[in-house]
Amino acid sequence: MNLTKLGMACALTLGMMTTAALAEYPDRPVNMIIPYGAGGATDISARAIAEALTEAAGTPMVMSNVTGAGGATGSVAVQNAKGDGYTMLFARVGSHTVNPAMKATLPYTLDDFRFVTVYEINPVVCAVTPASGITSMDDLIAKINEGGVSYSSSGVGSLLQLAAVMVMKEFGIGNPLEATVHIPQKGGGAAATAVLNGTVTFICTNSSALAGFVANGQLTPLLVTTPERLNGFDAPTAAELGKPALEQLVGWTGIAGPASLTDDVATKWGEWMATAVQDEKFLAVMEKAGSVIELMSPEEAKAFIDGQYQTFRKLVDDLGMRIEG
Repeated sequence: MNLTKLGMACALTLGMMTTAALAEYPDRPVNMIIPYGAGGATDISARAIAEALTEAAGTPMVMSNVTGAGGATGSVAVQNAKGDGYTMLFARVGSHTVNPAMKATLPYTLDDFRFVTVYEINPVVCAVTPASGITSMDDLIAKINEGGVSYSSSGVGSLLQLAAVMVMKEFGIGNPLEATVHIPQKGGGAAATAVLNGTVTFICTNSSALAGFVANGQLTPLLVTTPERLNGFDAPTAAELGKPALEQLVGWTGIAGPASLTDDVATKWGEWMATAVQDEKFLAVMEKAGSVIELMSPEEAKAFIDGQYQTFRKLVDDLGMRIEG
C-alpha cells in the first residue's frame, strides 16, 4: 500500500509539473508600464488600445504609470524585468530616441529592449496663435531673422526642444540655439498654453497635443511632418515646403520588453497587435488626436527607431546640445 501511495503521489506531482510547464502565455495579467504621466500622449495611446489588447490576448492588461526622469524610470523597470512577457513597456520617442540622443549618461541603451512593434505615429506640428500675425513658415523664419522670437517645450532635452531646433535648422537658421529663446515649461500641456497666452511665439510638438486647439481655431498650424497632409490640420507637409528630411521628426508609440524577451512571446504580441489596431474605438480616439496608425514588424520598428536615433544624435552633436549627467 505504501508503495502504491508513493507511486500515486509521484504521478500526481509529475502531472502537476507537466501542466505547469505546458501553461501557455499568458496565464495571468500582464503589467503594462507607461513611463509618462496621466493625460500625456503615451498615456492616451496606451489606454486607448488597452481594452482591445485585453480582448485580443484574453487576459487583463494592467496599466501602470511609472514616471520620472523623462521616461527613464519606467523604462528601467522593464529593462530589469524577466523576459517572460509579464512586464512590458509602452515605449515612446522621448524615452527611446530623444533620451539616448540627448543624454550623455542614461541607465539603458536601445539594445536593452526588444521591440515587438511601433504602432502609432504622431506627426510633429509647428503652430502659432492667429494673433501673432504669422500664417506660414516663411513668416516665422522672417520673424526669427528679425530677432525676439521664442518657443516653448516640455523641458530641456525634450522632443519639443529638439523638434523646434531641427525645424529651424532645416529652414536655414544657422544657430537656432542663439537665434531664438527657448522657454521650457513643466510638461507638454503647459508648453502649448505658453503659446496660447502669448508667453512664447511658437511651438513644435506632437499633433495629439495640439489637435483640440487647432480644431477650435486657437492655434494656427504652419507645417506637419507627415508625407501626406494630416486630417484636421490645414497646413502643408514638410515635403511640400521642400524639407523632406523633417519627415523623420515624429513622435511614436511602440511596445517593448526586455532584451531577453522570448521568441514565442514576441510572436504572440505581433498577433495581438494586428487585431487590436483594427478596433474601431481605438481608431476613433487616435484619429481625433491626429495620430497615424502604422503597425510595424519588429524588424521595421528597430530600423525606424535606429534611423530616428541617428538623425537626432547627429543634430545634437552638430549643435552641441548633449546634456551631461
